[in-house]
Amino acid sequence: MTVTENVHAHEIHKFGSQAERWWDPQGEFKTLHDVNPLRLRFIQEHAELAGKKIVDVGCGGGILTEGLAKLGADALGIDLSEELIDIADLHSLESGVKARYQKISVEALAEQQPAGFDHVTCMEMLEHVPDPGSIIGACAKLVKPGGMVFFSTLNRVPKAYLLAIVAAEYLLKMVPKGTHDYKTFIKPSELSQSARDAGLELQSLVGIEYNPFSKRFYLGKDIDVNYIAAFKRPEK
Repeated sequence: MTVTENVHAHEIHKFGSQAERWWDPQGEFKTLHDVNPLRLRFIQEHAELAGKKIVDVGCGGGILTEGLAKLGADALGIDLSEELIDIADLHSLESGVKARYQKISVEALAEQQPAGFDHVTCMEMLEHVPDPGSIIGACAKLVKPGGMVFFSTLNRVPKAYLLAIVAAEYLLKMVPKGTHDYKTFIKPSELSQSARDAGLELQSLVGIEYNPFSKRFYLGKDIDVNYIAAFKRPEK
């Protein structure tokens, strides 16, 4: 890992050390499994997937990457955690889902393959890196003109601190303690501005909401905690 890579070493270690439990649907990453169908549905509403080249940035153990591949995409997952890439590769072999994985930064891949992908996804990653704008810019560079870029992240408002950290990490134990740092959360206006600066146009932005009684996630209008957005790179 070089000093120029846009990454916090402690974040790579934090998630990499939990790699073996990534695919346990009842384990520490149950939330990722639970929201995955919602993310895929949102992506499908805005992009054709079958036969399209898609890169999943910050893929972790490959939950979303495999979901994209199952829907017919030529899916590549990238991450800087060797442990997570290994787990993703192993699970792909075990499941028979044809997803590919590579340990590389999004900035490096963008240099290698500018406009090399039909669509780009980047879920729950921006709040874990030193320079989110660099990630957004690289995603914009990776996508072909006319292609879509999808981001999901957490809003920096007190409600998000209470629900995503106090409730989710400590009270309900939905995610491991220390998963999130409130000061790194990103307001939708900030994400939208960075995306505009990178040449992307906002198409849709919705909230990912949680019902504690039914213990189910759903897409809704409340963007105060977790939200997902679709951006388009305009045609030339």
